[in-house]
Amino acid sequence: MDTTDVLSKLADAAGIESYYWDMHGVRHETAPQTIRGLLKAFGVAAETDANAQASLEIFWRAPWMRLLPPVLVAEGGEAIGVALRLPQEAVQGDLSWTLALEDGSRRAGVCRLEDLPHDDTAYFDGKQIFQLRLQLEPLPLGYHRFEAGDAVMALIVTPKHCYLPPQFSTHKVWGLMLQLYSLKSQNDWGIGDFSDLKLLIDHVAGAGGDAIGLNPLHTLFLDTPGNASPYSPCSRLFRNPLYLDVTAIADFAECETARQLANSGIFRVACETARGAELIDYPTVASLKLPVLELLYRNFAANHLEKADVRAAGFAAYLRDKGKDLDGLCEFQALAEEFGTHDWPRWPQQFRDRDESALAAFRQSHAGRIRFFAYLQWQCELQFMEAAEQATTRGMAVGLYNDLAVSVDSSSADHWTHQRHFASGVRVGAPPDPFNEKGQDWGVVPLNPLHLHETGFSHFAALLRANMRYAGALRIDHVMGLTRLFLIPPGGTPTSGAYVRYPLRELLAVAALESQRNHCLIIGEDLGTVPAGFRKCLAEACVLSSRVFYFERAEDGFKPPKDYPGLAAVSVSTHDLATLEGYWVGADLAAKNQLGLFKDEAEKNNALAERAQDKEHLLAALAVQGLLPQGIAPGNAETLVWTPQLTAAVHAYLGEAPSTLFMVQMDDLVGQLHQANLPGSVTEYPNWRRRLVKTLEELFANPQLQNAMAAIGKTRAQAACVASTGHKA
Repeated sequence: MDTTDVLSKLADAAGIESYYWDMHGVRHETAPQTIRGLLKAFGVAAETDANAQASLEIFWRAPWMRLLPPVLVAEGGEAIGVALRLPQEAVQGDLSWTLALEDGSRRAGVCRLEDLPHDDTAYFDGKQIFQLRLQLEPLPLGYHRFEAGDAVMALIVTPKHCYLPPQFSTHKVWGLMLQLYSLKSQNDWGIGDFSDLKLLIDHVAGAGGDAIGLNPLHTLFLDTPGNASPYSPCSRLFRNPLYLDVTAIADFAECETARQLANSGIFRVACETARGAELIDYPTVASLKLPVLELLYRNFAANHLEKADVRAAGFAAYLRDKGKDLDGLCEFQALAEEFGTHDWPRWPQQFRDRDESALAAFRQSHAGRIRFFAYLQWQCELQFMEAAEQATTRGMAVGLYNDLAVSVDSSSADHWTHQRHFASGVRVGAPPDPFNEKGQDWGVVPLNPLHLHETGFSHFAALLRANMRYAGALRIDHVMGLTRLFLIPPGGTPTSGAYVRYPLRELLAVAALESQRNHCLIIGEDLGTVPAGFRKCLAEACVLSSRVFYFERAEDGFKPPKDYPGLAAVSVSTHDLATLEGYWVGADLAAKNQLGLFKDEAEKNNALAERAQDKEHLLAALAVQGLLPQGIAPGNAETLVWTPQLTAAVHAYLGEAPSTLFMVQMDDLVGQLHQANLPGSVTEYPNWRRRLVKTLEELFANPQLQNAMAAIGKTRAQAACVASTGHKA
């Protein structure tokens, strides 16, 4: 076998695809140096041809050298076939096995090996190895442990599909989606918070809305609060404490010192300045909230922890529930303070490598600080839970709709705490596409695809569990990552990246289990380049597809509402795209031009020409559905000024779709011009910093917003009627 063939086979065994097609239809072969770089990050030696040959033999041999695979994912309600691999001379006698079920019960049995059917055979070193099949009866759903001989296997039994709210069978529901930080209220401290969320829930539920879609609430870096992208988090397992309403914490009412500080003249002026700013000043928000939160923790420690009272017991229960994941985050945050940076590869070696003796000494000397960070997460849990309970009490079919980012920053707490789960040095991105002809580097580190099986999908399950808790829906950003990710090797650029396969069947099955257990539906963000057959897999698992009006096209314009799929979450736009008014006036194109994001004048002119045509198509689509406001002709897009009536018409258009869920952007309802994030920019555009122009109290005091939501609710009710009877009510 020649060198090229060995490396190619090794790449395929590790899931690295040999080529990809770019947006121009050009085939790009995966370079040998890309393969070697990715393999090294996956823990596979391939630096030399001899290494590659040895690693390939390990890939072939290793599964046959173990009695049991590390994990088996099986479907509930069906008999389970457990593969046993033994050399020919061992296929005799009896084999005892034990099954420890998740509920604590145990089952055991003995099988006669020579009586088991064998369904595969391999030869290594002149020895024949048989794969036998042990049949188990159907098992309850859950995470179980199977043992045979000295071997142990995780056995995960999953449902056929993800959870869907029972209301979805008869109703076409709608909700608002927004960036939590963007909310304004009369008493916020410069950023939207969980109390603002509760206020919003009351208004949306009162208007018949069933969901509140949120940006990722993941923990960001407290030492650099200006790095505000929710898609480059410090941890996906916990929430950002800057979203806390400090005054709603029980300790605020008890702590006179904290109240005096918050009511001082200087503090109140700073709060009012932050509240009135058009853009969020995250360092200022952190400087306002964190000192007061420290006072609240000291009050809690003195008045509750030391007395071991009921609140202390609640905190202790939270610590036990979150376990080592929470320990890792809080230790990381304390270490970042200690060393003046969260960039942990720059820490002293013993802390980079998580040397247990060094960590034990640090935990002891910094116990109070570590516990403070845990206190922040506890308060986040309590306030988010209260918001979720309010949504349930108000009868919302979905309630809170969380967003799970693709991964975490390479310098994150998750990466530091769970290093074996990640492919260190690798970044997730995208090949050249219409957004960026140079490709994209998202700056986040991927899970190591080769360790998912070895670790029984434990980290993936924990991520889902943490983000589904108290949520009625979870949007998985770039859901194509369940089947493949475009990975950039260490030191490389997006042009040197390659697609790498992930175990779709098993990941979807684990997602279905967590979805059913948490009564949380899943929405897959399947925009962009979608592999053939992937959407069918999502639909079979009852994962809602994301359908965005701007992208849903027919040959002669926009797709009519009736052609949208039923199992989908539809919306006009997303945080990465123009608002309706911004789309109409070309605010996104103007921003790209100002920041030099067009590669040349021709690309800019093409974008402007396409937008002009799209505006004509938009009016034509509304006209076909009989939704064009009176006095507007389909052909006068060039001179037409965007109005709230046109916004209502587009919402009525999408509201007629048979899709289960219609999500309306808060920015569109209130007439925001600029989008939340401009892809391709970092600091040049105020990404993740824009606030609503008015407070929630002002917005909902205006009948126009209430009428707009009522109209959406009416349209959705008619869509449900059409779906069930074929006629509008």
